[in-house]
Amino acid sequence: MVLQDLFPERTPNIGVLEEQRDIPALIRHLASREPHVQAAAAEALARMGSPATGPLIAALRTRNRARRLGIIAALGQIGDAQALDALAALTKDPVGEIRWQACIALGQIEGTGAVPVLLSSLRDQDKYVRYASAVSLSNAGYVPETDDDRAWYAAGMQDWEQISALGAPAVPVLTWLLSDMDADLRCKAARALGAIGSSDAGPALLHALGDEDRQVRWEAMLASQKCGVPQMLLPRGLCRRPRLRKNPLIAGVLNFLLPGLGYGYLGKWWGIMIFQIDITATVWIFKYYGETNTYGILFPIYIILGLHAWYITKKMPEEPP
Repeated sequence: MVLQDLFPERTPNIGVLEEQRDIPALIRHLASREPHVQAAAAEALARMGSPATGPLIAALRTRNRARRLGIIAALGQIGDAQALDALAALTKDPVGEIRWQACIALGQIEGTGAVPVLLSSLRDQDKYVRYASAVSLSNAGYVPETDDDRAWYAAGMQDWEQISALGAPAVPVLTWLLSDMDADLRCKAARALGAIGSSDAGPALLHALGDEDRQVRWEAMLASQKCGVPQMLLPRGLCRRPRLRKNPLIAGVLNFLLPGLGYGYLGKWWGIMIFQIDITATVWIFKYYGETNTYGILFPIYIILGLHAWYITKKMPEEPP
């Protein structure tokens, strides 16, 4: 729970603030925790038009993310070309949501001034930013002129049928998408490369066989067959995948220090039972035989349990490819 949630926010009268043309107050309410208050403040600023543009741009210096998002939304609703440079700069912001909102706002500014910026954002690492850029370009009446532009535009829209229909010119874009942060999108990119069937996609698909996601690896394998990659090369590509298995040393040390927890680390449900038995046995032996004898009795057992956890971990298979 956020500390602010303990104190109810007083609902402001946005209508009165608009009548008073209190732009600073309306900008402050763009950071409201209540979405309807934030939206109302943005709409009030939009109705004020160009006079609110300068203060809004100046207020972008705030570190409050919610307020910055609200400011960008208000600038987009105003649609003043004076905000073009400020919004263009925000498409390079380190925060994905800020870049996304900036691309949406740029699409609300009339004219073609935002088109070069939006074309650049089609190559953003965030799929939400790319999608917003493509939609904004569509709203601006943008029509791609080259196959490369069509490929980036279709990728932004995630129009997989269109990008596959482009054929070989789309291979560089799909190859780039194979390194996207979204595993589902990487799967679709591999599938699209398979549908195109170009041998140029072979090296990228071999590299994708080492992807951390199991489904991406499978799609890359299927696609590579359609792109003429020799089967003899596939195991070598798959060998690069991350090796996900339990560490024998960790299992052994845990079982030696806290018997049963090493088994729990391995996912054995009965590890907690051994842990409880060890606690009960330790208390009982300590009570009747004293501290020295307790260590003498339990120490060899702990060594055996530690070695056993180490041994069964070494025998466990890796996660399936």
